[in-house]
Amino acid sequence: MADSVIVSSHLSSLYSASHVPTVLVQTARRNTPLPPPRKDSDPPAEHSSYSCVFHSSATGTILLRLLHSGLILELVSLTADASPIRFVFPAPVLPNPAVFLWQSRELHILAATAAGSLYRLVISAQESPLQWHEHLARNWCREYQIKHSQDALSGLVHVQGPHCVAIALENGLLLRLDAEFIGDDFSDDQWTETLFQYSSFFGSITSFLPLQHNSPESSYFVSVASHPQPTDVGHIWTLSRDRTLRLWTARSGCASAKTLPASIAAAREVSPAGGSVPAKPSGLLNADPQKLLTVFSVESQGDASYVLAFIPTPSSTSSGGFFQLFDGSHDTLRLLEAFESSRTSAHCHMQDFTVIGRRLYTLWDKQGQAAVEFVTLPSFGPGASSKNVMTWQIAAYPHEPELTPAYLDELLLGPGSLTDKFFSAIMKPGTFSTLTLRVALEQYTSACLSLPGPPSPQLTTTYATLGENIAAVVGCTVKLVHDQQTGAPQHDKYRTTLKRDWEGFIARCREIERSARWPLALGVGDLQGSDVLVVERERMGAVVGEDLPLRLYSALRANNSVEQQFTLCEAAWTLRSKLGTRINRALEERIIDIVHQEIAFPFADIILDQAQRSLFKDEIDEGLESWITGRLHSLDSTDTATRLTLDLIGGFDREIKREEEEVELLIPQHTSPWVRSLTASYVTFSVKARYEFSLCLITLIFFLSEELPFWDPALLAEVFAVFRGVAMLHYAVEHPTASGTTPAPSDDRGSIEPDDVVARLRNLNVDRSSRGAVPAPAPSLVDRLLTQLGASLTPLPGAAHLFLDSTGLLQATSTAHASKQEMLWCERLRLMRYLDVAREMLEWLPRTPAVMYIRARLWLDVGRDADAADAFDNIAGCFGPNSGLSSDDAEALASVLPSAQLFDSDFSFYKHASSLFKAVALLDYEIHFSRLALSVAPVDWDSSEIWFSVTKGSIELGYYDDAYVAIMTMPYEKVKRECTRQLIARMCEEHAVEKLMSFNFVGITDVVEAHLSFKARNAEPRSRPFYSRILYTWYVSRGDYRNAALVMYQRARKLSTLKIEPSQFVSLAESQLEAYVVAMNSLRLLDQKNAWIVLPITPDSGHSRKRRKLTKNIPEDKFANDKRDSEIVELSDILEEYTLLSARVELIRRDPSILNTSDALLNPSSVVLRLAQANRFTMALSTARILQVDMTDVFAHLTSQCLRLSRNPDAILSEDTSDWLLTDKATSWPGTPADRGWRYLRQSLERHDSQATNFNYTKTVLETIIGFERDSSPPPWLVQTLEQNHPEWLIRTCLRYEMFETALEQALALVRKTDVELTQNPPQHAMATWLPYTLFDQLLLATAEQEGLSPRAQTLRREVQAEVSNRSTKLQKIDSLPSTDAIMVL
Repeated sequence: MADSVIVSSHLSSLYSASHVPTVLVQTARRNTPLPPPRKDSDPPAEHSSYSCVFHSSATGTILLRLLHSGLILELVSLTADASPIRFVFPAPVLPNPAVFLWQSRELHILAATAAGSLYRLVISAQESPLQWHEHLARNWCREYQIKHSQDALSGLVHVQGPHCVAIALENGLLLRLDAEFIGDDFSDDQWTETLFQYSSFFGSITSFLPLQHNSPESSYFVSVASHPQPTDVGHIWTLSRDRTLRLWTARSGCASAKTLPASIAAAREVSPAGGSVPAKPSGLLNADPQKLLTVFSVESQGDASYVLAFIPTPSSTSSGGFFQLFDGSHDTLRLLEAFESSRTSAHCHMQDFTVIGRRLYTLWDKQGQAAVEFVTLPSFGPGASSKNVMTWQIAAYPHEPELTPAYLDELLLGPGSLTDKFFSAIMKPGTFSTLTLRVALEQYTSACLSLPGPPSPQLTTTYATLGENIAAVVGCTVKLVHDQQTGAPQHDKYRTTLKRDWEGFIARCREIERSARWPLALGVGDLQGSDVLVVERERMGAVVGEDLPLRLYSALRANNSVEQQFTLCEAAWTLRSKLGTRINRALEERIIDIVHQEIAFPFADIILDQAQRSLFKDEIDEGLESWITGRLHSLDSTDTATRLTLDLIGGFDREIKREEEEVELLIPQHTSPWVRSLTASYVTFSVKARYEFSLCLITLIFFLSEELPFWDPALLAEVFAVFRGVAMLHYAVEHPTASGTTPAPSDDRGSIEPDDVVARLRNLNVDRSSRGAVPAPAPSLVDRLLTQLGASLTPLPGAAHLFLDSTGLLQATSTAHASKQEMLWCERLRLMRYLDVAREMLEWLPRTPAVMYIRARLWLDVGRDADAADAFDNIAGCFGPNSGLSSDDAEALASVLPSAQLFDSDFSFYKHASSLFKAVALLDYEIHFSRLALSVAPVDWDSSEIWFSVTKGSIELGYYDDAYVAIMTMPYEKVKRECTRQLIARMCEEHAVEKLMSFNFVGITDVVEAHLSFKARNAEPRSRPFYSRILYTWYVSRGDYRNAALVMYQRARKLSTLKIEPSQFVSLAESQLEAYVVAMNSLRLLDQKNAWIVLPITPDSGHSRKRRKLTKNIPEDKFANDKRDSEIVELSDILEEYTLLSARVELIRRDPSILNTSDALLNPSSVVLRLAQANRFTMALSTARILQVDMTDVFAHLTSQCLRLSRNPDAILSEDTSDWLLTDKATSWPGTPADRGWRYLRQSLERHDSQATNFNYTKTVLETIIGFERDSSPPPWLVQTLEQNHPEWLIRTCLRYEMFETALEQALALVRKTDVELTQNPPQHAMATWLPYTLFDQLLLATAEQEGLSPRAQTLRREVQAEVSNRSTKLQKIDSLPSTDAIMVL
């Protein structure tokens, strides 16, 4: 570790504190006081106040931290991928708790609290990785109340081992606690307390020394130490403020004491062994506990123990203090050696030191930054030389730019907005931790909310990530103001105020980060002590080897001399450092522009042109120019020196790589997040150093621009190629970290079982998170890459070199090509969803086919679909035997293709491109590339799937014309039919029926009709689209009216079978009526002789009307099992169904309650009767006529209404008579309403009553009139009709109703009428002279017996009797004479 460096990682970047499992530690003490409130000056609560490192082969490296002013003790596994755990104590834990491995199966944590309790926490260590929060034993927390402390305990606690704890009390006493018995799951620990004081016989002698007559505070202990475990040495060594070193044994207490000098000069004086050296009184040591003692042993020296004491000298300008080495054997303190710390430690504070092997490591606080110095201790065994030369070596952090106001001003020299630049600066990996940013943001927000006036809305909004919160909140209170006089916006003032606001926020971050980086302790990473760890308040680091770029970078920054072989680097560094910041940034931008552009000219010409344009030489003074020229002339070969510098920038340690490859074959890789984070930090520092050297080299090349034509062009190309690779890495390592949280992977451990709940309640282990890995803040880009690639097991810097080598970015030799490794790097970033970084990486590379392919995939990821399609089109010709690709381009392109090999033809590539767009549901471009694939498809290739994709995509996009063309073009019949069905279904759903009807579908019309028929039969008839209407339109547009009528009739029938609510009947019936009308209209377009349709008879197609079957007298066994009988439906049948349904709808509209009463509406006669009762006579008569229902009741009711109208017109007119009396035709008739009513009745009888009905309706009218009132005279036209057609019935009816006078009149008229007929037409047979003589006899008999007969009736009776007698006489004569004589008689 001759050349070492410190790299570290923020602990808050490894896990999120809000998700760490938390366990509450209980206490048996009562009235434990609350901890004091925190002060504003205190460091953040998440910053550790004490830390120590424990390492064992069973558990790995574990970090113990005290947080929240000692109330929380946290354990973090650094080498295992295990979540941390936190223990919350009832009182602050006193420094210094410790962790020990007990019997290789348990971790014991010993901690003493300010309340006077000593705790032993037991955690199982048998699981790998550690899952300590899941395996807490039954009696995992064992509390012992210290008897020598009443209510509070103060002092310096030192845990010597699992069995012993020493507490140096403030009064100079030492309290020793020894464990007689260590408890188990059922019992607690048993401790014995022993109080020691140094007032022994030895103390009584030394009490007379003048040094002992100081203040009582001089005896206060400031440091306690013991031999590290495992050991049998139970001694305790202490150092008090008066610099007295004491050795305490377990039995006799203080066994030896020695007063240490205050200066190195006094320490080097020879002193008697075992005695104290009289010294002049000096000031006391600082009262704060310090690490001033360490105890160690050396394997070569047997069991001897050595004590190394450090005495700080803060006022010295030569060093920070000095060490004294004592031999602690035989319970004595014998001085062996005294030596001073390094000169660089002057005015620095010692934080910790330890001895590993024979090497002393010291941790210094150098103005808030940790630095480790180490030196090999001299030989102190028998025969050791007294003259030892000790050379201190230092390991510090690599240079990091501090965000001072001056540095922020330098950032503003480049292009970009102020907010973007400052935001990027604070979000760079390693600059500030997540905790620092969060605390600074909370302080900033609190300060903004304290301002007068309403708060800005940004301050009260919730954000998804910390980065979004910072970007939105910082500067939100700065407003653009306008000049009061001119009203012009004051942009300069706004920019100044915004810059000051950002600088204030960054200053808060710097202050918190300074506290986070405060060094605390040193640790050992493994049992051999090869890893030295540096613990800070919020960071954890390690001392690792320094690679050549970092070492040279540090040397040049410190103005130290370098090896002769790096003279060119020194000259280039000096040149760049002498130029101003503005010139360097402008030159850097020019260099980047050169590399970004396509190279069409030699680099020598380009650099010469750029150097002349930038007036580069004018900025260099003559002295600097002469010095650089002289240094370059001292080189044997500029070409060789340049190549050496390129090796420095892009070279790696090959030995480490080979060793790593051998190890990886034997050991499976497993690294913890902390190790990966350290590797990422080392990669960042190394890349930044290499980037600076590459800039220096190109700056020197600009200086030598006039000599470049004599340089090797390949060397210049390699210089810029290496710069390109380093620049790409530099952009990646400085990419701001994501501020969100990465969700932990879900596994079986993510759920909480009932037993776990019981265990947690028992142990009071109820926390905010479930078991499993703790979600960690999103890592940096390099950390993510290391996770994906698998971090190396090789120690740093080997692991970092392996990562850099795996990127392949530093292996390029020309900027005109993009290598396979560079393509894999860009593709990896794209796959990891670092799309902005991948885009920036591609900007550095030439537009080779591989670059264009990745760029197309990237554009596809970010939503630039058109650009992605254009890029794919451009590289389509790069496949196949005639592609013309070079071997390098072919290899690079193949490396990023899915199968890692080139496509054999454009057809395969087009299929691949189509699948990519299909995966992101971009149908337009999927169709585009599918069509291209079809255009170049091999003849023997089955392209049915591609045809299907093209057609289906066109259908989904609504490109129906294109889909139709594809269907009619494709050569696959099965696919064609399937696509036709999909096209029809989609066009119907999108209501593109008109467009559908315009397609002919030549050759596949059966598919169209079958699909629409299936949909019409099976789809819900009320839901859109209405497939029956669409199919009807299809048939009508093609002149198939019979099938059109059939479709609509089936729709009506299907509507009639639906089960609906009564309230929906009218709307459903209207749809059914519409279907009937359309069906009838279609049938009327046919020849009326053939106006019929045929439909199958199904078991569920029951109907009220009996149908006529097509099949008659055919045996059932002649039918196939899958065939059904059919029925013929004629136009009249449809009309009947339409009429009946219309009548029902009319009735229900007038009285909706009918639906809930009975099923009377199913009977046509009932429908007609209800219509008549509702005064809907016109509809009732037409319905009855069509349905061939008897109209007797209708005419009876109509006659009744006419009679009522004659008697009381007002009562009738108040009713609804719109259907028969208030029609346009009826209202045009003259006369009274009664006259119009009787006229309506007469016309109805003329229309519906005839010989076919035997004038039954006329008879009904007469009977209704007579029955209503016998004295009323029937209308003459009514009587006349019956006289002409049914005189006998008329006479009989009058006789039945005892209307004798009318009966006699009708009988007399009948006899006379027949006599006239006999005179005009002689009878040809006997029936021609027939009269109802029996009826006449009944009439005459009835009238004869009738009393009170009117005179006119009596006269009519005599006339009837005479006429009948005369007729009988004549008929007898006729019967006795020949026909000629009979005529003469008549």
